[in-house]
Amino acid sequence: MVPVYNPDRHIFIDEAQKMKKDAQVSEELEFPLEAHEDFGRIASQAAKQVILQRLREVERDSVKKEYQGKEGEIVSGLVQRMERGNVYIDLGRAVGIMFYNETIPGEHYRLGERLRFYLLAVQEETRTPGVILSRSHPKFVSKLFELEVPEIHEGLVEIKAIAREAGNRTKIAVASKIEGIDPVGSLVGQRGTRVMAVTNELGNEKIDIIEWSEDPDKFIASSLSPAKVRSVDALPRREAKVLVPEDQLSLAIGRGGQNVRLAAKLTGWKIDVRSQSRPDVVQEGGIAETEKEKLEAEEKPDGRGDENVQIEKENKTE
Repeated sequence: MVPVYNPDRHIFIDEAQKMKKDAQVSEELEFPLEAHEDFGRIASQAAKQVILQRLREVERDSVKKEYQGKEGEIVSGLVQRMERGNVYIDLGRAVGIMFYNETIPGEHYRLGERLRFYLLAVQEETRTPGVILSRSHPKFVSKLFELEVPEIHEGLVEIKAIAREAGNRTKIAVASKIEGIDPVGSLVGQRGTRVMAVTNELGNEKIDIIEWSEDPDKFIASSLSPAKVRSVDALPRREAKVLVPEDQLSLAIGRGGQNVRLAAKLTGWKIDVRSQSRPDVVQEGGIAETEKEKLEAEEKPDGRGDENVQIEKENKTE
């Protein structure tokens, strides 16, 4: 097999015979380098910089080749060191970094500990190649389930939505593509083995698995699991008023409003949870907005529309 021509290692026969008349194909030629007994400080530093730059380029190309295209996948590595809240992970051929805001709150990392991570991105613009990792991303949970549940990998069960507050609780909505397959049971596994494998990886984070439904009333009621819902009144602008028994009120709202907050994220509906016996009383922490509404509220902190603000400005001018 003829080797591929490399100008750094190969030379054509006619050029070789100009240097050595009896040169033959496949023969190796030696070219002595010009000897320098003493290099100046500037020349030495320049040579060092060139070598380091070339090494960085080779390392960057290696990392790019290894991890580019793997964004959104799970990788495993060893905890190498911690600096200023950031965790550096030895992935074998590269070192990944998990920034402080991508860690699970309350999770402690030990040197040499092997963990799984969600690969967020591969940075190419930086001086050194960066593999950005996460353990708090919602999709990290869905990818863990994909590893544990063959039905998801085979496309029989689909994860339709996920809402997560890392370190505390996750709600995940699933649906079956094949009649006769229980999507919730597929993720739970026999005696809860599959969901337990995921919760153990996440430090015993609570996971609520519910069945997705195209019916908003049914989906919203299921999203407030484990609380039992009596009725759901769907209102315009994707708002819903939910009534629960008095003894289920605290369970439906959750500690600090977490349960209803995650339900709103999961469904994309603004949810107002109230007691069935006191439907006119607004409960503390019982109203949860969607992410879109939160962004709109941040843009308009006083809660008023642009039209009202304009009228107020005109009144001040008068």
